[in-house]
Amino acid sequence: MSVSQWHPPESYSQEAVQEILYLAIADKEDQGELSREQLWEIAAELEIDQDSLQAAERNWLNHKLEERKREQFNCFRREQFKQRFIRYIVVNSVFVLFDILTLGMLSWSKFVLLVWSMILALDAWKTFQTEGEAYEQEFQRWNIKNEIKASLTGLWNKFKSILQT
Repeated sequence: MSVSQWHPPESYSQEAVQEILYLAIADKEDQGELSREQLWEIAAELEIDQDSLQAAERNWLNHKLEERKREQFNCFRREQFKQRFIRYIVVNSVFVLFDILTLGMLSWSKFVLLVWSMILALDAWKTFQTEGEAYEQEFQRWNIKNEIKASLTGLWNKFKSILQT
């Protein structure tokens, strides 16, 4: 079918409408960001009530906050893994060097290397696995710990400001 023979359908699914509007907004000539006021105007033109738009905006902001927290959590996990990996390199280098200097060859240190390498491989898998129940539980523990830490820091700062006045 050529472009000249194409006829738009009489109706679209909600998913199709979202995709078409997304493409239309993305192709705008100015390529700039839309203001919140423009968002509200677009919603009004689409007959989306303010309560629905506010709820959608709140959900979107919460989703973005959650994504940012997960990225921080993933960076935290990678940094911890990096520290464990460096510790592995240093300690096992000492073991290998000690083994070679005392016996002139690798003997017992290769078993330490093998066992610790398997442990490190499992640790790497756990660190870079970002889905599943275990990941969710670890993320929730980390998140709660950080929220408590932020609350205590806020209380401490308020207490210090009260003492200074």
